Amino acid sequence: HVQLVESGGGSVQAGGSLKLSCAASGYLYSSSRYCMGWFRQAPGKEREAVATYNIYGAQYGPNDAYADSMKDRVTISYRSNTKTLYLQMTGLKPEDTAMYYCVAGEPSTCRPDVSTSQFKYWGRGTQVTVS
Repeated sequence: HVQLVESGGGSVQAGGSLKLSCAASGYLYSSSRYCMGWFRQAPGKEREAVATYNIYGAQYGPNDAYADSMKDRVTISYRSNTKTLYLQMTGLKPEDTAMYYCVAGEPSTCRPDVSTSQFKYWGRGTQVTVS
């Protein structure tokens, strides 16, 4: 069983920055496809992917992948010794206001365009408010 606990959310002014953290516990390395990522959900909207990270190391290309929604404004990273996933966000906009969720699982491919249902584990979320 895997537990994910997010932190680092808060209220910032437009143009500001935040760094989210996700501390993972439990057995993450059940397969070489293990993937972690960040999704977000704004009020009245569906959940959408922000970024994913192949914690085993992608066979081809970079370990990180980004959705168009925040591309060029976010950086996802992972520290294996502490099993912590990060999301550095810059240039925040009011439309970035949402609950941000950390996810983990074994999707068919570790990319943000896969279905949310392919991620088995979800954290409770951390709120980001941009005004």
